[in-house]
Amino acid sequence: MTGFPRILHTVLDATDVRGLAEFYRHLLGLQYRPGDEHPGDGVADEADWLVLTDGQGNRKLAFQHVDRQERTTWPSPDVPMQLHLDLTVPDRDTLGHHHSRALSLGAELLFDRTDDPDEPLYVYADPAGHPFCIFVASRL
Repeated sequence: MTGFPRILHTVLDATDVRGLAEFYRHLLGLQYRPGDEHPGDGVADEADWLVLTDGQGNRKLAFQHVDRQERTTWPSPDVPMQLHLDLTVPDRDTLGHHHSRALSLGAELLFDRTDDPDEPLYVYADPAGHPFCIFVASRL
C-alpha cells in the first residue's frame, strides 16, 4: 500500500441542515452536489446530510443533522471552538465587502482584529454557532 488518506470535505453538524448549507452556499459561492438541491416549494425538506461543491464538482463542505448542538462560547473557554474554518481574501477592501455579506447572511461577529496591520481579521459564528474567520492572509 502507498499514499495517504485524503480529505474529502469538512463536515459541520447542524440542527437545521438546509439552513446552514444555504448560509455557506451563499457565503462561498458553492453549489449543491447533484441530488442535494432543495426539493422545491411546498415539498418537505427532510435532508439530514447535504454536500456543497465548487464549480468543478469538488466537495468542499458537508452538513449532517444533529438533534442538539451547543454553541461555542469563544472567546470564553467554557465551550471551545473545537474546529473553525479560515477563509482568506486578497485585501482590506475585499475583507470589508465580505464582512458586510457575512453579516447580511446571518453571521454573528465574535471578534474584530481589523486594526492588525499585517493580518486584519474578523471571527464570526455561522447561524448554527460554528466559528469561522475571514482575513487578509499576509502569507499562505
